[in-house]
This record gives sequence, C-alpha cells and structure tokens, in this order.
Amino acid sequence: MAVSEDEAQVLDQWSNRLAQALQILDLDVDHELMLELARRSADSVIHAAAPVTTFLVGYAAGLEAGTGSAGTRENAAAAVAKAADTALQLCDDGHEGGPASKGWADTAQ
Repeated sequence: MAVSEDEAQVLDQWSNRLAQALQILDLDVDHELMLELARRSADSVIHAAAPVTTFLVGYAAGLEAGTGSAGTRENAAAAVAKAADTALQLCDDGHEGGPASKGWADTAQ
C-alpha cells in the first residue's frame, strides 16, 4: 500500500513518538511492510483483520527476537520478516485457508 510523501513523514513521526512513549528505543519500523500486511489481510479476510494481523506479526516477532537487551536490531528485523512472511502466505490462502484448515498446525511441531 503506497502512501504519499507527506503521509509517510507523518507515519514516521508517529511511529517514533509511539515507540519512545512505549520505551522501545532504536526501533526501525518497516512501514511499507506493515501497510502491505494490513492491506492484504483486509482484502483476503475482512477489513478488521488488518490491525489484528499487524499486531500478531509484531507480537510474534517480539517473542522470537527477544526483549530488552536480549534482542538485537538484526534479530528483530529477521523476526519481523519471518512473521510477516507467514502472515502474507496465509493471506494468499484467504480467510478459509491456512494451517488450521490444512492440518498444518498438527504437523508443524
């Protein structure tokens, strides 16, 4: 999902302010990836899937990367990419596809 240059600047400023308020220092947010996740999940599932998808991707990435001093920027970027890829694959399957419907959840472990 493309945004205008002005919107991108506002989004960047907002992300920085929010990250500081949440005490998430030195966070690099891939806005284009998050917007693409939101767009694709809204288009392939329902509109309300957009914020849920981006939240779950961020949460999963945080768990994978570690928290505080245990995590590094590189680990965080890799964890976001991994979680986002999983979410995008599910979006390709639509709202009725994905691991649970194909029995992947049982075999993933």
